[in-house]
Amino acid sequence: MSLASGYDRKVPTLSITNIVAIALLSGTPQLPPVVEPVIALETAGAPTAAPEQGTQATVPPSTDGPEVPSQSLDTQTPVGPVTPVAAEKAIIVVTANQGPPKGDPIAVVNEVSFGAVQSVDKAIIAPIAYGYRDGLPAPIRDGMHNVLNNLDEPVVFLNFLLQLKIGKAAETVGRFAINSTIGVAGLFDFAKKHPINLPRRSNGLADTLGYYGVGPGPYLFLPVFGSTTVRDLLGRVVDLSLLPAAVGKPFTNPIVSGTKGMLSSIDDRVENDVILTRVQESGNPYAAMREYYLMKRQAEIDVLKGKRSDANIDLNELEFLDSLPAPTNAPAKQPPAPKPQ
Repeated sequence: MSLASGYDRKVPTLSITNIVAIALLSGTPQLPPVVEPVIALETAGAPTAAPEQGTQATVPPSTDGPEVPSQSLDTQTPVGPVTPVAAEKAIIVVTANQGPPKGDPIAVVNEVSFGAVQSVDKAIIAPIAYGYRDGLPAPIRDGMHNVLNNLDEPVVFLNFLLQLKIGKAAETVGRFAINSTIGVAGLFDFAKKHPINLPRRSNGLADTLGYYGVGPGPYLFLPVFGSTTVRDLLGRVVDLSLLPAAVGKPFTNPIVSGTKGMLSSIDDRVENDVILTRVQESGNPYAAMREYYLMKRQAEIDVLKGKRSDANIDLNELEFLDSLPAPTNAPAKQPPAPKPQ
């Protein structure tokens, strides 16, 4: 009985000593962590954490003596913060490559062409246009502008016929006859003045195609033509070839046709200087030019269809104006006050 009672007293003493020693070896004694339920994680390519991680193993007291296990009883493995599936999905960001703008499938190529043309414009065309504007008296510039418009009247007349607008076609013939004779080959636009009152109207094959419902097609920016579309480019090429084909010499001479084209480009540059300056000052000049051109062309076709009275574009309605840089000395624009409910 004495041996049995001595053995009984020894076992609990050794078990407590073992537990204390193991606790000292494993670190500062602390309260056991609260075991939270394991939540499956949805992570790409990462295995689900085993249920044993984050728990502590319990070893029953040994009855064979004070043997210390070869490994720590604490099997907890640091795996970082555990994120529930809902939270993990909430921070996933899905990105996709945005395609080219609608109606501009080759925007990358067009932007390169636009940048090159803008560089040439700043270095060569704009200085020539400003010299032409500032160096010649206004009456001479106006006369040159009238001559170029008068040479385009046969194209305008033909396309009014194609659109079955007989009245406007007749007015165009009257303008051409009056300005070519009394107006000295078109130097003076007497036809638009009182009491004749025949204003000039622009027209071309591209307008005729648009009038009959042909869409503009993809937007293009070409070194010679500038902003255009597939429809407008086709119409412009036909319009330019009409006068040499119908009249012949001297317009079949490359020097004459080249001179006319150069003067038309300079005249257009002067006439459109305001809008070109606004475009160049915008935050995205290429997008601004594309937006203005497409809206202007649609307005011109809408005039032919009777949907509007003129093709004037309010620049303040264009989206690109929102990207204009604010003046450095101007206060920041305040948001509008909320409307009373």
